[in-house]
Amino acid sequence: MAIMTHPITPFSTPPTTHPKTTHLHLSTSISKATSLPQLKQVHTQILRQNLSDSDSDSLLFNLILSSIPLPSSLQYSLSIFSTLQNPRTHLINKLFRELSRSKEPHNALLFLENGRRNGLEVDRFSFPPLLKAASRAFALREGMEIHGLGCKLGFDSDPFIQTALLGMYANCGHIQDARLVFDKMSERDIVTWDIMIDGYCQNGLFDDVLVLLEEMRSSNVEPDSRVFTTILSACGKTGNLAIGKVIHELISENNIIADSRLQSSLISMYSGCGCMDLAQNLYDKLSQKNLVVSTVMISGYSKAGQVEAARSIFDQITNKDLVCWSAMISGYAESDQPQEGLKLLDEMQASGVKPDQVTMLSVISACANLGALDQAKRIHLIVDKYRFREALPVNNALIDMYAKCGYLDGARGVFGRMQRKNVISWTCMISAHAIHGEADQALMLFRQMKEPNWITFMAVLYACSHAGLVDEGQQIFSSMVNEYNITPKLEHYGCMVDLYGRANRLREALELVETMPMAPNVVIWGSLMAACRIHGEFELGEFAAKRLLELDPEHDGAYVFLSNFYAKGKRWENVGEVRQLMKHKGILKERGHSKIEMDHEIHEFLTADKSHKHADDIYAKLDEVVCKLMQVGYAPNTSVVLIDVDEDEKKDVVLLHSEKLALCYGLLKSSNRGSPIHIIKNLRICEDCHNFMKLASKVFEREIVVRDRTRFHHYRGGSCSCKDYW
Repeated sequence: MAIMTHPITPFSTPPTTHPKTTHLHLSTSISKATSLPQLKQVHTQILRQNLSDSDSDSLLFNLILSSIPLPSSLQYSLSIFSTLQNPRTHLINKLFRELSRSKEPHNALLFLENGRRNGLEVDRFSFPPLLKAASRAFALREGMEIHGLGCKLGFDSDPFIQTALLGMYANCGHIQDARLVFDKMSERDIVTWDIMIDGYCQNGLFDDVLVLLEEMRSSNVEPDSRVFTTILSACGKTGNLAIGKVIHELISENNIIADSRLQSSLISMYSGCGCMDLAQNLYDKLSQKNLVVSTVMISGYSKAGQVEAARSIFDQITNKDLVCWSAMISGYAESDQPQEGLKLLDEMQASGVKPDQVTMLSVISACANLGALDQAKRIHLIVDKYRFREALPVNNALIDMYAKCGYLDGARGVFGRMQRKNVISWTCMISAHAIHGEADQALMLFRQMKEPNWITFMAVLYACSHAGLVDEGQQIFSSMVNEYNITPKLEHYGCMVDLYGRANRLREALELVETMPMAPNVVIWGSLMAACRIHGEFELGEFAAKRLLELDPEHDGAYVFLSNFYAKGKRWENVGEVRQLMKHKGILKERGHSKIEMDHEIHEFLTADKSHKHADDIYAKLDEVVCKLMQVGYAPNTSVVLIDVDEDEKKDVVLLHSEKLALCYGLLKSSNRGSPIHIIKNLRICEDCHNFMKLASKVFEREIVVRDRTRFHHYRGGSCSCKDYW
């Protein structure tokens, strides 16, 4: 006779059997559950069994613990928690510990609140994890309530609770309350001192740190490497070199053995403070250079603008991790070599290291700075490949990237499919429309927003400025103050000066500069100076340039303005004086250059550049283009050439501007008339090149997109998206 067996799947109802076997089966099912529906299935099985209260509560607690990492499980877990008949305190404390360590520590406080309403009892072991949860969640109010409950139950003198209270108040920024707890403690170990010192460091109270170190030593507690590491870490983050050096001296004077962690902290401190020579000196003395400290050096050199030195250290590392790769990619992204960052991403993937969100943000930033559309589309594919398309910061960065690569439709596409948007998303899209000259679209989006911030107002004022919408800009500036209660910053006043200046309302611009509640900075004087250049108001421009030079004596733009101003008036002696002064101070005028992406490669041109391998073909194409444009009325505008040469030489100079060379290369290599030619220019496009591009777009029936220093120009059919207002 065959024996019938009962196969038990992980989530099936167990057959009626011994209670211990049932308990074991249900415990196994809970441990194997990977989703909320599976846990609910096990929950149903528990309720169907005739279990004792203690066994039922034990299983339900395990069920709650298993639900903690799962999404959207909080309400379900709370509902189970409220049904527990007589939960044991040690199980409750285990739950609090798990929740305090989770990604959502605030949930521990919700469980406490729910339990207290139902008569939940806690003991002294409940308080440390609850205070840790309050600390991690920056929940000061709840932390203070827990403090009050501890005092009421007579646990306020427990050293473990006091230590947890100290950490909670310090982490929540209430350093005075932390000090009160600290002063009441009868016993202070090295951990306690370290928490108090860290609290002072995090709140920037470094003078109090030094005083506390003296108190510590007079209390016969010698600071160890952990304490010094805490202080050095804070010094590096805040750039406090003076205190960092004091700590370094204390370490040396007291013959404290610097272990690898303390050595790394010293290097990190000097690196964070920008003292790369001192950091390098310590780094060279390390017998073993671990990956963490090498990555710190890479970041330090990158932030100091020494990308080559960062790359030198990077290349010496044999086993690079994701953080190391990301640091080097970020260094390139923030420098003037964003293309190298994109190359490094390919190398990283080829080595088997997958990018994370931080890496992708650096890569997207590099691509945005480069302005290379083909690269941008490739980066977007990588974002989708690694499933970052739902990450809000990544989507915001993609909007910015597509906008800066001249592909407004791409930015709109990302914005349109986003399920969740924040103020940054809206601001990025408004900025995208603004730099592409679509002020109406920018204003429409702005009016749809519920809570714009001060950066949003900068973006929309920028849109008004570049479209000549003075009345709208004035209304928006007024609403920022009166309706949204946002106090204008220097940046907002700079936008308003630019708004008035571009509209040739220079007296209003000057009046605003003179009456604004804070001193004008370089940007504001620069905006006024630029507006004077556009409208030929050279006397006011000279005044603005001189004010600018008082704030920044090495501002190349101001010297160039003055030189050009004097050249316009043929005051060649004054021109010579300005240029001699620039030479004496070592100030160089920023050279104009243009870039164009062709076949996934970036090609860069300078004025009159003949270094390109196809230079002969480019110049032949330039002759052809100029000839065809002259047939429809083009004549070189030599007024933009402000050097003392004859008229023919001026024509030669203006015809060899870098953006013209880039355009001719684009026409040579891109035969698809439906594909726009994208050019990136580092300076403001001049009047002659602007007219040249308009005519070329008509004659050659091509859309030409030029990104200059401040905005995009879309040339189609002989006209520009800026409506000649730039």
